[in-house]
Amino acid sequence: MNRKLMATIIAAGTILSSCGSAFDLSSVPDATSGDIVRVEPLSWWTGMKMPLQVMVQGKDISNFKVTVEGNPGVVAKAIRKADNPDFVFIDVQISSSAQPGTCWFVFDDGTRSFKYPYEIAQRRQGSASRKSFTTADMIYLIFPDRFANGDPSNDTMPQTAEALDRQAYDGRHGGDIQGIIDRLDYISELGATAIWSTPLLLDNEPQGSYHGYACGDYYHIDPRFGTNELYRELVAKAHEKGLKVIMDMVTNHCGTAHWWMKDMPFKDWVHIFPEYTGTNVAFSTNMDPNASAYDLNLQESGWFVPSMPDMNLDNPFVLRYFQQWAIWWAEYADLDGFRVDTYPYNEKNPMSEWCSAVMAEYPDFNIVGECWTPSYAQLAYWQGGNANRDGFDSHLPSIMDFPLYEAIIAALCQNGDNPGWLQGTQKIYDCLSHDFVYHDLSRMMIFVANHDTPRLGDTFNHDPRKLRMAMSLVATMRGIPQIYNGDEMMFSCRPGSWSDGAKRIDFPGGWEGDEADLFTAEGRAKAGKTSTADYSTAAELHDFTARLFNWRKGCDVIHNGRTMHFMTRDNTYAYFRYNETDAVFVYLNNTDRDAAIPWNTYAELVPERVSGTDVLTGKPVELSSGTVVPGMTALIVEFKR
Repeated sequence: MNRKLMATIIAAGTILSSCGSAFDLSSVPDATSGDIVRVEPLSWWTGMKMPLQVMVQGKDISNFKVTVEGNPGVVAKAIRKADNPDFVFIDVQISSSAQPGTCWFVFDDGTRSFKYPYEIAQRRQGSASRKSFTTADMIYLIFPDRFANGDPSNDTMPQTAEALDRQAYDGRHGGDIQGIIDRLDYISELGATAIWSTPLLLDNEPQGSYHGYACGDYYHIDPRFGTNELYRELVAKAHEKGLKVIMDMVTNHCGTAHWWMKDMPFKDWVHIFPEYTGTNVAFSTNMDPNASAYDLNLQESGWFVPSMPDMNLDNPFVLRYFQQWAIWWAEYADLDGFRVDTYPYNEKNPMSEWCSAVMAEYPDFNIVGECWTPSYAQLAYWQGGNANRDGFDSHLPSIMDFPLYEAIIAALCQNGDNPGWLQGTQKIYDCLSHDFVYHDLSRMMIFVANHDTPRLGDTFNHDPRKLRMAMSLVATMRGIPQIYNGDEMMFSCRPGSWSDGAKRIDFPGGWEGDEADLFTAEGRAKAGKTSTADYSTAAELHDFTARLFNWRKGCDVIHNGRTMHFMTRDNTYAYFRYNETDAVFVYLNNTDRDAAIPWNTYAELVPERVSGTDVLTGKPVELSSGTVVPGMTALIVEFKR
């Protein structure tokens, strides 16, 4: 049944604000906690495009009439009842003449009345035209519980279910927002220009709450991480240091400990099955012309895991809730972009509307979706503007390039100068040969690891040469580079386990008393073997990464240039990033032997000899058919065309 038809709409004439006279605050008592349990969004602003729909929860609140008093420019247009009498959804109109300040929702059931304050704030100047992350940025991914503990006083909080247990792989370790604030200089000096933190909102599951992906309250920061105000301070201080901030958004699922799981507004607020039913993870059902409705429903509606109920975005009230939630955080915290978790698990058409709402509010915003698939065509389907045969447009600007991630890792893990057909570095060549399927190559996030993948120290068998080659590729290929905290020093999994919690190790130096401090140059210089890892190469790898990405900041041909690459069969790989005036040449030698560059092969783009600068050493270099690149290294040379 159409949800809009199920909602009871009370005529606007019965709930208009009293615009003719000033509202007497003393005439109506304040609401008590027994009257109003919560109101979301927590506030709103003047000058917004998104229509405001306020969700109010309170005992039998649907029996009350509602007016908005105290601001003539703010009017309640309709009340929409839910299945649950403890909820109402108030459509609020904020006129262009509305002044910022506090207005009041006044509730009256004929026998008693009470009022609740609601802030309509002045919108930040230039908010709608804010810029977002682009190919000019390097995104530093932080896993906050394992990054740095800046405030030990919030390690265990009385209002949350899980206490600190730093020894447990899947326990809370105490990292927090203050720890990130304290390390902003480290992040900036590494060459990053943007921060993506995994979720910081309340996750109140009794176990495994450290990762934040089972949200328990969409409008409040987890108190073990800090407060809403501290998060806003993080963003402001990051901006002072030239760092953008990207918020991790989870629209597909909440946590079983979310407050609404005990008192849902609608019976279909989340997807409910007679017994636990997990998603079939069949992303292809979204574009497969042969797919059954049965399989598509399981893909969209099945739960991610038993602790993560699947949201029903086909319910228009749920969709509006999540649209407003995203916009509220962008406006409240002055955010620079979003990353959306498990994007294809959502119902695709509502999520297209979600993206459209955000982009309408912030036309230059960027949103990157996690679409974890090795299929080029299926990944391309999810990027907004793609010419999909079924006419679907996600309106999602950016996508995470998982095929490239898999190609780079597979290539670098295969040594030898005769790897076989489409093996070794040919995997990278083949991957980029599929770039024709993508709508916008500049809006693809590229990476070699994140919080869900193995640590690079384990992937590369602790070989620093592999890490240097991987970073060289991520820094110079098309797209928006992202690196995961600690990968700049080749972190490894905690010993004894390959679980997600073991992969998400603590950053040494983030806790008082740590054996090593890898946040400082002095600490990295002294680092060696600890009880859990060997950090003897940390200083060299950190400095390599910092040189590379600080150079990248000012290299426009990397940000906006074209790509031309050349196939070889000997486990080497060569490509140019170029425009009319500038070029960067990258030669990857993934063998154990020295390799002579076949320079004459590149004659269509460059002359017989080229003089340039080695990006990593700063020394002049001449490129010709006699140039030799040592084994297991990447040569990066910039030159004028």
